[in-house]
Amino acid sequence: MISPKKQYGQHFLVDENILGVIGRLAQLEPDDVVLEIGPGLGVLTRYLAERVARVIAVEVDASLEPHLRSVGENVELRFGDALRLDLRSDATKLVANLPYNIATPLVVESLDGLPSIELWCVMVQREVAERFFAEPRSKAYGAVSVLVQLVCERVGFHPVSRTVFRPPPNVESALVAFRRVAMPDDFARLKRVVAASFAHRRKTLPNSLALAGLAPRDRAAAALGAIGREPTARADSLAPPEFVSLAEALE
Repeated sequence: MISPKKQYGQHFLVDENILGVIGRLAQLEPDDVVLEIGPGLGVLTRYLAERVARVIAVEVDASLEPHLRSVGENVELRFGDALRLDLRSDATKLVANLPYNIATPLVVESLDGLPSIELWCVMVQREVAERFFAEPRSKAYGAVSVLVQLVCERVGFHPVSRTVFRPPPNVESALVAFRRVAMPDDFARLKRVVAASFAHRRKTLPNSLALAGLAPRDRAAAALGAIGREPTARADSLAPPEFVSLAEALE
């Protein structure tokens, strides 16, 4: 029996009843090429392999190779850290029970780092799933909310019981599905502006941008004025499209 490893944040998916929900939210089609991060024992991998053209499964734990060897002839296995590997491929969907310790950075980096991905269907901590599409001025709203919403729209959400995992996690989980709808120009710079804006979220936006070293306070205040905002505004009061305007005003 394989014991989950804490350093990898492993919570193996073991209840096959949730697979139908994943398939529905992921809108699986026979010609799909799917990228899966963290296949674990291969429960989801087998399900995907039976329904799509090809699966690219990326697993950090090489000791799981014997369990994944026979998941399907149309499965390409890659072993390594998903945050360090070059994951670019012809996959158009990312469907995964994401390891909780990499879920947020992986999703954020995939927005521009994996331009071929058109739809995400990921199992994550429920608070992370809610953070992706949180509204301005809410406690959950932050940099990741802005970036995900600038690129994607949510198309599905489903709470998940702890009992579908072994071992059961100490947090609530959820499936969240979202589809790519746009890609702002110079997304790399926009990410820097958004990160700096939320770096000191209790500060006013000009102060946060200055403390993060992105722009002097007076220049940041002028940029806020240019988009019709007071210099006392904070990052969590701006809607995602306003950050695009702010980044342009800071140029």
